[in-house]
Amino acid sequence: MTFLPIPLRGLRRVAGAALLAASTALTTPALAAPIPETQQDQILAALENDKAVFDETALKIWDYAELGYLETQSSSLLQSRLAQAGFTVKAGIAGEPTAFVASYRTGEGPVIALLAEYDALPGLSQAASPVRQPLETEGGHGCGHNLFGTASTYAGIAVKEWMEANGIKGEVRVYGTPAEEGGSGKAYMVRDGVFDDIDIALHWHPGNTNSAAQGPSLANISGKFRFHGRSSHAAGAPAAGRSALDGVEAMDTMVNMMREHIPDGTRIHYVITNGGKAPNVVPDEAEVYYYVRHVDPQVVRDVMGWVREASQGAAMGTQTSVDFEQTGGVYSLLPNETLMKVMDRSLHKAGAITWTAEETAFARKLQESFKNRAVPLESVGEIQPAVIEGKAMSGSTDVADVSWVKPTVGLSTATFVPGSAGHSWQNTAAAGSTIGLKGAMVAAKTLALTAAELLVSPAEIAEATTEFEKRRGADFKYEAMIGDRPPPLDYRKTASE
Repeated sequence: MTFLPIPLRGLRRVAGAALLAASTALTTPALAAPIPETQQDQILAALENDKAVFDETALKIWDYAELGYLETQSSSLLQSRLAQAGFTVKAGIAGEPTAFVASYRTGEGPVIALLAEYDALPGLSQAASPVRQPLETEGGHGCGHNLFGTASTYAGIAVKEWMEANGIKGEVRVYGTPAEEGGSGKAYMVRDGVFDDIDIALHWHPGNTNSAAQGPSLANISGKFRFHGRSSHAAGAPAAGRSALDGVEAMDTMVNMMREHIPDGTRIHYVITNGGKAPNVVPDEAEVYYYVRHVDPQVVRDVMGWVREASQGAAMGTQTSVDFEQTGGVYSLLPNETLMKVMDRSLHKAGAITWTAEETAFARKLQESFKNRAVPLESVGEIQPAVIEGKAMSGSTDVADVSWVKPTVGLSTATFVPGSAGHSWQNTAAAGSTIGLKGAMVAAKTLALTAAELLVSPAEIAEATTEFEKRRGADFKYEAMIGDRPPPLDYRKTASE
């Protein structure tokens, strides 16, 4: 697919100033929340009362382990929980069958959105065991999205119950957002305007620490290069063949030579998703799947452009042909300090994680498989200072696109074992254990408290919006990095399927 560039008038200003600003710590939580402590406790109690079904929901989605745009059971389960709680649910948003919006409205007032994810990763199947034990499933929740979707959903339900009990006016929405892992699900939703009428978006992510710190992520373009050759007998008639796999390998070699000459901080990853079927058959079809990342979307566009030129050169050199399908494209996160203070205050009210002796033993055993075993387990019981980070985090997220159209804030909680690597079987194991469930509950409480405070704080929303508009620039206009293509509902399928 063709790639549509985005204007960088506002973005470059942010990249040079706001996104890469010096870190500023909040040594103490900000002023007391504007809702009575009794009502805060009411929200926390509602979540504790739902703990059994909360845990059941998270573990069911962990069992389903459905890949991006294929999360039929996971999405349906969250939709049913919300409908049972009194939300109005609309499914099939923005051309994505597993996307949904669930709404509870009591009248005129702020509209607060909670983002929920639920897609798994391919190749990370693992039992909830501290030793390697693969399961039969195609994927696994090595990024903890079973926890993400569940916590956001039940945070929304708790806020709804609080609004109902206390006569609060406004609207709380839960957005079911599929295919975050490379499918850019939220980018299509942003492009289609489904966030246009909200005031604030809240999100969270499973992690190794408890923190409301904010900072940029890496912008990202992903896509599949498909080479087409001519099959023949590899021994009997090799001259008659043209290997599509040779095209892939030539391209990969050229891209690896590029690494010395691209801007610092750029990341390029690839995997060969189809390399042929048998050594004695010259493959006429082959496919390689690429990601390019950098904090500046312009660098991502430029480098991916060079990668595409390399694919054309590889095709010429191997007398094959190649086509490119862009499957994803996301911005870098835009932080918001005003909202960070609100979320940090809520996180301190929710409190950190406490593990049982059994959970600690599980964590210690799991930690034996880590490359980095020096991180103390006690850190899960701490809340890290809330800061605007000066360095971009190493990953990408389609939450970033939301953050460029509406003020957005998120947090991480300790759902994984300290020292673990993201997208690992170890994280899949933790996400299916009580360690993951406890961290998800902290996230749900923090999200619910934050949403409640904002619903009764128009001044905070106004301040956050002013900051948001200043950071992105007055002349910024959102144009989706995924261009005008429809959602790639089959992106998790390989060329051989």
